[in-house]
Amino acid sequence: MQECPLKYGCNPNQNPARLDRADGGELPFTVVNGNPGYINFLDALNSWQLVRELDEATGMPAAASFKHVSPTSAALGLPLPDTLKRACFVEDVDGLDDSPLASAYARARGTDRLSSFGDWAALSRPVDAATARLLRREVSDGVIAPDYSEEALAILCEKKNGKYNVVSIDASYVPNPLESKEVFGIRFTQKRNDCRFSPETLGDIVTQEKDLPSTAKRDLLVALLTLKYTQSNSVCFAVDGQAIGVGAGQQSRIHCTRLAGDKADTWRLRQSERVLSLPFRSDLTRAARDNVIDQYLHDYEEDVTAEGRWQLYFTSRPLPFTKEERAAYLRQEARLSLASDAFFPFADNILRAAQSGVRYIAQPGGSTRDDAVREQADACGMTMVFTHQRLFHH
Repeated sequence: MQECPLKYGCNPNQNPARLDRADGGELPFTVVNGNPGYINFLDALNSWQLVRELDEATGMPAAASFKHVSPTSAALGLPLPDTLKRACFVEDVDGLDDSPLASAYARARGTDRLSSFGDWAALSRPVDAATARLLRREVSDGVIAPDYSEEALAILCEKKNGKYNVVSIDASYVPNPLESKEVFGIRFTQKRNDCRFSPETLGDIVTQEKDLPSTAKRDLLVALLTLKYTQSNSVCFAVDGQAIGVGAGQQSRIHCTRLAGDKADTWRLRQSERVLSLPFRSDLTRAARDNVIDQYLHDYEEDVTAEGRWQLYFTSRPLPFTKEERAAYLRQEARLSLASDAFFPFADNILRAAQSGVRYIAQPGGSTRDDAVREQADACGMTMVFTHQRLFHH
């Protein structure tokens, strides 16, 4: 296939729309089911690169959940603790414990469930039935993977009344080293960002604290590779083999850090017993529960626990989760990792990271204020690595 017609462009009025290779060669993917659009394929091709590189860097199955050309999360196929299963609403998924790939997607999808609603999924290895069953139950636009088992494909092709987008990609495909795009009739050409990360690239520790365990290196790799395919500016928090807070597309880096930190805080709070024990009504969908949890964890003029409202969501009136209680929960040791796609220009980013339990940092370095940033990291007892590799993505 040398040309792939698309449902439409960024918006329904932008027709015609199609994909083809700049060098005129065969496209490296097959649309197995559905009719993906322009944004679907932007998500698919970016997310595929992310999970492939995560798999290569760690040797573990990887998954990503993408929305509007940025990952909501990316994760490795590590087993899920029971509390995380409950927080991700996957404790009842058949075969989850036996499928590292399904575990990876459960983590990626479950990190920021509000943002992942209607996502595009990417999987680094052939999709099995357990992963397909997990995808089938979520609101999702499509999936890209190198292959699908016969049972998995049958499950996915039933989704959305047979219209779910399923794309198979050639895992051996290597693109041209030069890439280009057009804006307003002007063509931009550049060398592809083919930088690679491994544990060995995390050797330039610039802080007084030098402790960088293998688990922290793994989490920093997850964060760095997530940022490589996130719209800049961007900052990513990670722990336990998954990105737990992505701050994307902000003009100010401190706003990236605050956004990512707030998401990481929410991910942690979702695993608190206060949230896990919320008495939801049985007819409330998972998506509706996500919205209610978000309101429960943030300040609104009229909280979901207020008199006259709680009956809409709960079988009994839950206790409020006060600011003080949430702050106390978040003060528990977390040992999170954080990466930034460009240098931190001010130490305020380090202070905000510390508030969310960050212990390990990777950033390019190169700011005129590197010394001030390093001093703040030292004051917070953090280990900070300079990668000397900027990761802007547009």
